[in-house]
Amino acid sequence: MTSSLFRPFFCRGLHLPNRIVMAPMTRSFSPNGVPGENVAAYYARRGAAGVGLIVTEGTTVDRPGASSDTKVPVFHGEASLNGWARVCEQVHQAGGKIAPQLWHTGMTRKPGTGHNPDGSTDSPSGLTHKGKLVAQVPTESDVEDMVSSFARSAAHAAKLGFDAIEIHGAHGYLIDEFFWNVMNVREDKYGGDLADRARFAAEIIGECRKAVGNDMPIILRFSQWKQQEYNARLAQTPQELEAFLKVFVDAGVDILHCSQRRYWEAEFDGSDLNLAGWAKKLTGLPTITVGSVGLSSDFFGAFMGEGSAMSSLDDIIERLDRQEFDLVAVGRALLQDPNWAQKIKEDRVDELENYDAAALQKLY
Repeated sequence: MTSSLFRPFFCRGLHLPNRIVMAPMTRSFSPNGVPGENVAAYYARRGAAGVGLIVTEGTTVDRPGASSDTKVPVFHGEASLNGWARVCEQVHQAGGKIAPQLWHTGMTRKPGTGHNPDGSTDSPSGLTHKGKLVAQVPTESDVEDMVSSFARSAAHAAKLGFDAIEIHGAHGYLIDEFFWNVMNVREDKYGGDLADRARFAAEIIGECRKAVGNDMPIILRFSQWKQQEYNARLAQTPQELEAFLKVFVDAGVDILHCSQRRYWEAEFDGSDLNLAGWAKKLTGLPTITVGSVGLSSDFFGAFMGEGSAMSSLDDIIERLDRQEFDLVAVGRALLQDPNWAQKIKEDRVDELENYDAAALQKLY
């Protein structure tokens, strides 16, 4: 039943031995933004145990207000880049592939926090998710430098030898705030309807392509839901989703990472396709599905100290067999057990354990 999980995958210069992706998960184990040997070993263990592609925790770009936590890694500056070089090297030595997730927290950042507490908090329109004006509206020049900040980090990733990059455009952070009409009310080229509001991310994709060249895949992670509003939806219909995603296809994105809280939920009425299924159907691009894979409940409970029981992989494998999507991102199950992929491949499911939320506090 697991054979489709272990078929190889190819995209540009990226060759993966299987379809398992380690989902990006914020860990806050990098003091002063520098990933240490413990972080390198954490990722290398997953690479050695058969994860096809590791997507790192979110690592922030070089805008002063990009980060809200000094223990979250950054992807700029000599010390941090040296740390990431060690991470990349150790994962490769273990036989794995790795992509940094490039991140800007946007308006979720509380003023006065992060690596540059005096830095301004970036946003599309200076608005909170409740419509309250709390900051100046960025100029087009400001927005253009936000775009460039992602490209600068992408260039670092290529120079360090990473295998791909992922742009974090989901969950109510900066890029997703540009997508969302509640927080983006701009009247210039970065505002307008949903496809127009996607221009910001499209420019990031284009500038990142210039920075990394033609052999490195660019992954975009997006979501309908926001951490500010779990029921938010960018696209109400397949037609709206198609117009939205076409912007990224035209910009040259390679893979769409389609974030859901529970992968098994249908995205639109009248079809059992999930978000990754619809994205692949509408664009023809490879897609990554994610959302409580191998577990019975979504990850929000983990932040409240809740565990989760294991669940069968039969459904997700059947969907892979139907080619509904191409890759499967696994979060908490891999966070707790670095050998999860190897155990699945070797049919050692009797060795798997229910998820314990205490795993959030350690680097296994």
